[in-house]
Order: sequence, then structure tokens, then C-alpha cells
Amino acid sequence: MAYAKPYRHFAFLNILFNILYALFSTLAFLSFIPMLQVLFQQQDPVIEQPTKAGSESLKAYFSDYANYFINQRVEEHGQISALVIICIMVVVLFFLKNLFGYLAKYFISSLQNGMLKDIRYDVYEKIVELPISFFTEKRKGDFISRITSDVQVIQNSFLKMLEMFVKEPLTIIFTLIGMILISWKLTIFVFIFLPISGLIISSIGKKLKSDSTKAQEENAHFLSITEETLSSLKIIKGFNAEEKFKAVFGQSVQRLNRILNTLLHRQQLASPLSEFLGVVVITIILWFGGRMVLIDGSMDAATFIGFLTLTYNILTPAKEISKASYSVREGNASAERILEVIERETTIKDAPNALEKTSFEQAITIENISFAYEKEEVLKNFSMEVQKGKTVALVGQSGSGKSTIANLVTRFYDIQEGAIKIDGINIKEVTKYSLRNLMGLVTQDSILFNDTVRNNVALGKEGATDDEIVEALKVANAWEFVAELPQGLDTNIGDSGGKLSGGQKQRLSIARAVLKNSPIMILDEATSALDTESEKLVQVALDNMTKNRTSIVIAHRLSTIQNADNIIVMHRGKIVEQGTHQALLAKDGTYKKLVDMQSFT
Repeated sequence: MAYAKPYRHFAFLNILFNILYALFSTLAFLSFIPMLQVLFQQQDPVIEQPTKAGSESLKAYFSDYANYFINQRVEEHGQISALVIICIMVVVLFFLKNLFGYLAKYFISSLQNGMLKDIRYDVYEKIVELPISFFTEKRKGDFISRITSDVQVIQNSFLKMLEMFVKEPLTIIFTLIGMILISWKLTIFVFIFLPISGLIISSIGKKLKSDSTKAQEENAHFLSITEETLSSLKIIKGFNAEEKFKAVFGQSVQRLNRILNTLLHRQQLASPLSEFLGVVVITIILWFGGRMVLIDGSMDAATFIGFLTLTYNILTPAKEISKASYSVREGNASAERILEVIERETTIKDAPNALEKTSFEQAITIENISFAYEKEEVLKNFSMEVQKGKTVALVGQSGSGKSTIANLVTRFYDIQEGAIKIDGINIKEVTKYSLRNLMGLVTQDSILFNDTVRNNVALGKEGATDDEIVEALKVANAWEFVAELPQGLDTNIGDSGGKLSGGQKQRLSIARAVLKNSPIMILDEATSALDTESEKLVQVALDNMTKNRTSIVIAHRLSTIQNADNIIVMHRGKIVEQGTHQALLAKDGTYKKLVDMQSFT
């Protein structure tokens, strides 16, 4: 409900027009009674205009006044004229009822859509804000499902909820007042009916919320399978795994089908059950009210028929409330899934008095850090220093902790022990924005977006000019191929840069880092996925980029780091050797074995 506060003026207008809707809904049905009395000619005409003081009750006053008004019309213009007037009055009342109903929905739409806009934005903002560790075990499709289908369920549920709390109860209250004025005895049956029917309907809907949760979770699962299929089609086809993935998707869809069938069957039971219970109460009213008309004579036929129309007016909102209760339960399940994301605490956040670090002057120092993913220890008492203007390379077997260093220096993850300092200041005391602003990042996987070359490269600098972008592309050894693209800088490179080769994508990633012009460069196995020719082009680009910059290079191909100022050889989270390329070769240790394995001498 906190999301409704900024739009509360729409809620107040909705409530106002719902009150008017409920009032005129009752008046519209009550207006049938004088029309029927004219047709049946059942009441003695009232000749003198009644006064409130002279009437026994409010009911009697309105009844006498309606009788007097109709009688005057009959005497002056005849019965048909009186009937026409009453018909016009009925039409006007129903018109006003529906006008107010439309206005109530008009304003609730502005409230509803404004809320959904804010919820979607907050979910997306939280997705961007949460640390990378949160997503390592989560499926992408699950978050897509939460920001689309779960929000859609809330949209439908919230509208039903407002109707259930405002419009329908008010309609019932005003209608009950009208019914009590006509006959309190008949109204008792309605009072008995509502709670009984409510208990019966709610007993059927007890499992609806859990079924809705299962449906949303399964929906997220099949969206994840679809997303993985689209991003891995080459592998699926290359390994002839189409049938396997079809089977997995088919099982998910089958489970979703079963859950949705159960869910919808429960929902669809609400309406016919409410209608049946309504018929039961109408039948009781017909029996009891018929006795009052035919035997007791305590009620005339026109009033009894008017009472029946009012009963219909109370059964319809009661039926809607029962249906809305299902929607609210379903909406609660979706709301919980969305709030799970929105209310998730961000573990990596700025300290209360974090500094804005705008320059890099001395060194990056890593002091006795230890780190573990879940329970798997990756780094143990690891220390190293990178002086300004120097290049430090990290090498070692897969799983030795090289990429973890890059993730910790950029604060994608936080260390458990030790400290990482930049110019002697702990990075936890520096704002994340200013820390990452000092760093350019090129990863093994060239992460590009379905956009133009210009916009992909310009991500590195707000308001970059074409000249700056072209210069960055030249430094990255990429301008030659970009200039030959159909629309040059304005060429769309497709989903994840699918229209480009691996080497071209990596050079665009480097151009993005070059344009950012950060003093510190972090290269995480930037050439490991490339062929020899592409590697040479990319390596030239990397050499151009790292000139006069401080660089941390995580290397798979050792030929790319021979000129590094310091090479750190890692094994299971610890340093086993370090030194220059030549010095390490002379040691004839682990580094020499790695070089020999890659056929370098």
C-alpha cells in the first residue's frame, strides 16, 4: 500500500465516485417501485403534499411524496404521462450510476498504473543494485517473471481489492438500508445468506495462494529455460540436444498446466457457487415475501418486486467480493515474490561517511585477504601490491583465484578478512561509484548490448563526442572494421554483439574501456577465447590501452604478459612464485612448467 501514497488523490476521487455509484445504484433500483405501483394501481392516491412532520417515518414520507407526485401527474396528464416521467427518472438514475462507476474506474486506473510503474522501476533498480553474488544461484527467467507476470497479477488483484474494500461493500450497505426501509423481516434472510455463502466460498479458496505461488515459480522456471535456449542455440544444435531441451521444457509446461488448471478451476467455482447460493436466497425470499403479499397483505406486489430487484443489487457485489477474494489471494502470492526482491538488503553498500575518490596517486595494496564463495575457500592470506604505472599479471590454473582478485578489487564481492586499499585508503571507505570510476574493465566474455556501435562504446563516457569514440576505436585497433560496417558507428551489432566476430566484439569492449580513460585497468583473461589472429589484434589494442596506466592482468595465455612488471603465480588461492618473466623462467618452477605446457620458450 506504500506504493499508493503518491497517488492517494486518485484514491480519494475513486472512493468519492464509488460512494456516489453505490448510492445511485440503490436509488436506481428503488425507482422501480413507484413505476410498478402506477402500473398496478395498488395504492390509494395521496392528494395533499405530505410533510415530514406529518409522516410516521422517513420511509412513509418518501412513499407518500412519491405517491403524491405520481398522482399529480396522473390527474394533470394521465397515467401514460406519469409512466413516461418515471421511466425518464429511472434512465437518469441508471445513467448517473454508470457515469459515477466509470469515473471511479477512470481514477483508479491512474492510481493503479502509477503504482505498477513505481514497482517495476524499484524491482529493476534493486536488480541493478544487488551484488553479483545474489544472482549466481538465481535464474534470469525468475526475475523476468517477477517484473512481468507477477506485476501483472498485482495489477489485476489491486483493482479487485479496491472494489472489494470500497465499491462493493458500499453498494451492499446502501442497498441494505433500502431493503430495511422496505421490510426488515425479508432483509434478515439476506443477512443470514451473506456470512454463510462467504464461509462456503472461502473454504474452497484456502489453497489458492499456495497454488498461485507454485504457478508463478513454475512460470519463472519455463521463462528461464526459454532464455537459456535462446542464448545457447549453437550448443544445443551442435550437440543434437534439441530433444533433451524439448523434454525439459515440456515437463515444465506440463507442470504449469496442472497447477493452472487447479488454480483456474478454483477461481471459476466462485461465480457459479455464488449464483447458486443467490438463487437459494431468492427462492426463500419469494416464499416468505409471497406469503406477506398473498396471505398477510402486509406488503403490496409492487414493493415486493422492488425488494427483489434490490436483492439482485446486493447479490451481484457479494458475488464480486467472492471473486475478488480469489484475486487478492493470488495477488498476495505475487506481491510476496516481488517484495522478496525489493526488500532484499544490499550487502555491498557505501559506508555512512564514504569518501569520493577522484584520483589514483600511489598504489593498490591487498593485505592478507581471505575469501570464500559460500563454504568454498578461494583465497587464503593473499597479499600483493600494484604500484602506479606498473602492470601486475596473475597466472595459474583454473580455480586458483585469479578472477576473484578482480571481483574483489572492484567490490563486486566483499572480502571476509584482510583489507584492500587504494592509496592507503580501504576501498570499503570509498564510494562504490568513485572506486569503479577509477577502473576500466575488460572481461573474457565481451559483454555488449543490442544497440549501435556508438552507444556500446559511449557507455564508457557520458556525452562522448564522435571524435572521442573514433579515437578510442583506433586505440583498440577496431576503427578499421567499424568504418566498413553498413552504417559505421550507427550500425546495430545485434543481441550480445551477435553480428560481430569474437575478436571484433573484444576490441569494442577494449574501446569502451579506453574511452572511459580510467587510471587503473583490469583485464580478466581478455584474449583467452580468441583465435591466434584475433589475439594478436586484441593484444596490440591492449598494449595501446595499458601504456602509462596501472594494470592488473589476469592471463590464461602466458605470451600476453611477458612484459609485465611483476607476474604472480597462484595455486589454490596462494602465491607460489612471483617475479618478472625472465626471473621466473630462471627459477625453473611452476611458471616454467606452465610456459612449457603452452609451448613457449
